[in-house]
Amino acid sequence: MASDEPTGNLLRVVTEQPIGGIDPIAAVLAAYTRDIVTAVDHTLAEFLTAEVDALTAIDPAMGGFAATARDCVLSGGKRVRPTFAYWGWRGAVGGDTPVTPVLPALATLELLHTFALVHDDVMDASATRRGRPTAHVAVATQHAAAGRSGDSGRFGEAVAVLIGDLCMVWADQLLALADLPADRLFQVRHGYDRMRVETVAGQYLDVFGETDPESWSVDRALRVARYKTASYTVQRPLLFGASLAGIDGDSTLAAAYTRYGLAVGEAFQLCDDLLGVFGDPTTTGKPAGDDLRTGKPTALLVLARELATPAQLRALDGADRRAAEPEIARLAEVVVDTGAVRRIERMIDERVEEALAALDAVAIDETARTALVGLATAATHRRA
Repeated sequence: MASDEPTGNLLRVVTEQPIGGIDPIAAVLAAYTRDIVTAVDHTLAEFLTAEVDALTAIDPAMGGFAATARDCVLSGGKRVRPTFAYWGWRGAVGGDTPVTPVLPALATLELLHTFALVHDDVMDASATRRGRPTAHVAVATQHAAAGRSGDSGRFGEAVAVLIGDLCMVWADQLLALADLPADRLFQVRHGYDRMRVETVAGQYLDVFGETDPESWSVDRALRVARYKTASYTVQRPLLFGASLAGIDGDSTLAAAYTRYGLAVGEAFQLCDDLLGVFGDPTTTGKPAGDDLRTGKPTALLVLARELATPAQLRALDGADRRAAEPEIARLAEVVVDTGAVRRIERMIDERVEEALAALDAVAIDETARTALVGLATAATHRRA
């Protein structure tokens, strides 16, 4: 990673109007994440090359399986979790400490994220991710094209589960490579384990909610967001970064990171709820309207049901999993007409304000503070 940290008046960049067609939020992300994303990607590529080679030496089929898992990790993504972990660490250690010793730990979070994504796509029966076929779909297609025996779809799902499992094991291996004192690494591992448990618990609540969406409440949808998204996207990565710096979980900095992380994490998920209905597939990499088709009890759709008139509620309840785009577009208009979108946008803004107030209440490295202010806005006002 380059030795100089990103500099500049990020607050000014965030609030300016786009100039020359450049989205200021995209500019923030580029300026404040480029170096760390490059360093994390290099760390992942180097680690995964060795792992794939080791499995290939055992059996070519195992090598092909491992290469598919590697490609899931390296095929794009914004590296949000390592970025928040980096700034959590940098906020504690200041601007001069070399990042190299903690890079394996930061990259670990991307392997954990891949584990969650691959399993999530199987559970949601998602066809695309980041504009490409999901792991289970890609493997099923390969199985069918090779003319192998057995059900291709079932084979694809089974292999995708194993890909997710392998990424979780790889994450553990990579974390152990961080150049930290043993007692520090033990402390880091404790928070990392909490993050993993909360991620699985939140995913269960998400799956459980789809079995009885009519009884779901906005509060419960936010609880899912807290554990499925806020915990392992922002809050826990920030605390993970602080623990890499040796910061105790009872410190004022940890308290500020917790407050900031929960607020931004919930706002991040609320933004995802909007993208799940109104996102452009060319930028999200996923089909538009999937949440409407499945009736997924996101905070947006639960709120829309609560605010809906009887006629609007009948329309939402009549959503068809196989509905064509014109019908999905009509249902999206119904969601807008209920007033739920305006309410969700207000909730996002309120959480960003809460996050910024948390940063104002604590002493941290000023470059890290500025980056976290910009990331709070960028992560919650995005198009993908």
